[in-house]
Amino acid sequence: MKKRVAILGSTGSIGTQALEVIEKNPEKFEVEVLTANNRVGKLIEQCKQFMPNIVVIANKEKYSVLQDALEDLPIKVYAGSESISQVVETESVDIVLTAMVGFSGLQPTINAIKAKKPIALANKETMVVAGDIITELAAQNKVPILPVDSEHSAIFQCLAGEFHNPIEKIYLTASGGPFRGKDEKFLKKVTVEQALNHPNWEMGSKITIDSASMMNKGLEAIEAKWLFGLNPDQIDIIVHPQSIVHSLVQFTDGSMKAQMGLPDMRLPIQYALAYPERIVSDFERFNFLDYPSLTFEKPDYDLFRNINLAYESMRKGGNLACIMNAANEVVVESFLENKIGFLKMSEVIERTMEKADFIQKPSLDDYFNTDIQARSIAKSIIGL
Repeated sequence: MKKRVAILGSTGSIGTQALEVIEKNPEKFEVEVLTANNRVGKLIEQCKQFMPNIVVIANKEKYSVLQDALEDLPIKVYAGSESISQVVETESVDIVLTAMVGFSGLQPTINAIKAKKPIALANKETMVVAGDIITELAAQNKVPILPVDSEHSAIFQCLAGEFHNPIEKIYLTASGGPFRGKDEKFLKKVTVEQALNHPNWEMGSKITIDSASMMNKGLEAIEAKWLFGLNPDQIDIIVHPQSIVHSLVQFTDGSMKAQMGLPDMRLPIQYALAYPERIVSDFERFNFLDYPSLTFEKPDYDLFRNINLAYESMRKGGNLACIMNAANEVVVESFLENKIGFLKMSEVIERTMEKADFIQKPSLDDYFNTDIQARSIAKSIIGL
């Protein structure tokens, strides 16, 4: 039987590549739900091509445009973030791909888990903000969380057949972004255009800036902690500029497994959607002769301070990662709008983590309130 897929964030980078995977495998998948935040034109195109049962636009001001464009088609049209959280519970949905950006992915993921829908997780912020609640809910409802991030998918694939064997350590590989090897003087003058020019991966603007600032790797470390039940000392970050080794697992006997391939997000997306099956693809194959040298180096923790902030939030626990994430979303948006310098982002995040109310054992409501408070503090520090 075909898997009926709900794609949350279908107009973004992950969402559009997921639709490519579905289009190439019509005997395996069909689109049941599409949602987008604001890009109504792109969403209309996707609806006409894939004919979902349900479509949701988060921005209610775009509802009439969407409805008018689809009025002759048998597609149910809704609007608002509340609707996104509700449609994931639809009985006909077999798997939910959470590809929304940032904190906004938390509530829909919670609702989907409660409705016992398998999660293909591309929204790392959900685990960063409330990993304790998400993992507990998933265990209670016996819902699999299938990682889509290339690094976490790599670890998940390396653990196939090894789930009974304890992990000694994992290594999350990082490309180093566009500013690997640059100094502080250079980073003080970085432009938005330079930061968006990633050397290996084609991603949305938010994750691309996170990659440039190395916050993305900090967020991934926190996500890995919750996905694989690790402590911070079991998670290492290593810079691998070629982005061929997507991550590694080291076991207690000292042996290591790595998952390798060309940098193409369609592969981890397809793996998560088709799991536990591997299905045929026409993706370009890796050729060792094209990469006679694979190199690895230590990150510059002094210059890219976001990694240290992420590890601090992991070690202290509570709602600190939620505070950090909220501040990061504010500074990234501000940087993209040229309201803040590149190096200033880490400073604002750190000051927000110092100022916001720390809660050692937060409830779900605490996380939502923390997000609001931390955003307010970060904005006031920037002067917004």
